[in-house]
Amino acid sequence: MVTATAVREISVRRGACRTPPLTAWPQGSRLALHVCGSVHSWDLSTGVSGPGTRFVLFTAGCPFRGRHLESPDTWFRERGHRTTVREVLRRVDRYRRVLQVSGGGVTVSGGEPLMQASFTSAFLHGCKESGLHTALDTSGHLGAAASNSMLREIDLTLLDLESLDPQTCRRVTGHDLLPTLRFAHRLADLGRPAWIRFVLVPGLTDAPANVEGLADYVAGLPNVERVEVLAYHPLGVHKHERLASRYPLAGTPEPTRQQLESARRIFREHGLAVT
Repeated sequence: MVTATAVREISVRRGACRTPPLTAWPQGSRLALHVCGSVHSWDLSTGVSGPGTRFVLFTAGCPFRGRHLESPDTWFRERGHRTTVREVLRRVDRYRRVLQVSGGGVTVSGGEPLMQASFTSAFLHGCKESGLHTALDTSGHLGAAASNSMLREIDLTLLDLESLDPQTCRRVTGHDLLPTLRFAHRLADLGRPAWIRFVLVPGLTDAPANVEGLADYVAGLPNVERVEVLAYHPLGVHKHERLASRYPLAGTPEPTRQQLESARRIFREHGLAVT
């Protein structure tokens, strides 16, 4: 349940996210519907942000500057659209039928959704109450902001994990490794399903020793349902150009099919389901 303290955590100007009187929701849900957040965009996708067709909400704001991140336009919270949980849930309702028929649901991505933990929690709570499958796409670095009650309402966590080497992790993601590992173990202790997302970046994460160490670690997490080995691609180049920012991986080639399959084979050899 979202408390009044949690609502005040979202620092928006008074009146910026006003909503009409609530009548259609149970009393316990009404406070959560008023929580405000900053949203970059939303999209419908199939097979890339969790099972089935999904309504993917991209929150605005991320404190990290990972080298391979393709969406620098989601880094800045002040550039997002101020909205309320209620307003976003109304949009989700338009697609409820296709989401349910496909075995899909709702995914919150970013940016980093746990940078707005109260908004993310309230939105996913509303989706869960209405019978939709819920997923959180996160780096896990801000996992401490997610309460255990919030995590219990999330059906699936998509957790980015690139390396067990602290220096490699910082080079790739721009943040420390330990908070992400703590979050991974919290999910395991709570028995919450997770998919691990690993981005194969030539020259950064593709070393066999790096993949082997990560596969060995992930195999020890009983809640991991599968590993997604994703190919680095330079889709963020043009976004960096529009923002007049330097693209840190300029000139980095995309991994070959053979490189991707070699990485997938290592994960499979550790007994993991891999896509």
